Amino acid sequence: MGPIESLIAGIVQTILNVIQAIGYPGIFFLMALESMALPIPSEVILTFGGALVSQGQLVVTGNEIIDTFFVALAGTLGCTAGSLVAYFIGIKGGRPLVLRYGRYILLSKNHLDTAEKWFKRYGDKAVFGSRLLPVIRTFISIPAGMFEMDLRKFIIYTTAGSLPWCLALSYLGLYLGKNWQSIEGSYNILVIIVVVGIAAVLLGYFLWKYWKKKRQQAQA
Repeated sequence: MGPIESLIAGIVQTILNVIQAIGYPGIFFLMALESMALPIPSEVILTFGGALVSQGQLVVTGNEIIDTFFVALAGTLGCTAGSLVAYFIGIKGGRPLVLRYGRYILLSKNHLDTAEKWFKRYGDKAVFGSRLLPVIRTFISIPAGMFEMDLRKFIIYTTAGSLPWCLALSYLGLYLGKNWQSIEGSYNILVIIVVVGIAAVLLGYFLWKYWKKKRQQAQA
């Protein structure tokens, strides 16, 4: 296993340990951290949460469908809480703060520029739409704060946009969990999901850069 795979495996294992230790509050906590732009993949948090429901390790009502909804609800509330922190960072510190300290949480200038372009182009609706997209969903809150988006609208759009994302991943975990023989097996599947997801994001980014360069050359 290479260094990148080892790092990903370590992150995945930490996520699994937290959720297994404290359950639904752990999902809330981890999703809040993810929405503060920390490199914690929601794909692992919610998918594993749904898998634990299928294996009877996360139980509220005893009904798998309802208990998986609670996984998604905990994730959605965590998203909103973490996004509010990022929103107020955008208000108080703005771009200078992010550019100075963002590298410590893997938040680059390109991440911020992309989120800012989305917000400038689509306005308040960018907050809703971006919650349905990988990567940018965790960074849109800071530009929303920088542009002093109405707080009530920010909370509504963030919650409404996060819920479908959380529902989809949680119920995916419930479905896949029925086909996993054990938590150890699910661990390996989750590592693969994260690696493939990162590869897809990188491929999309380079294709976008290539297309942008070609368009600029054509205009010139």
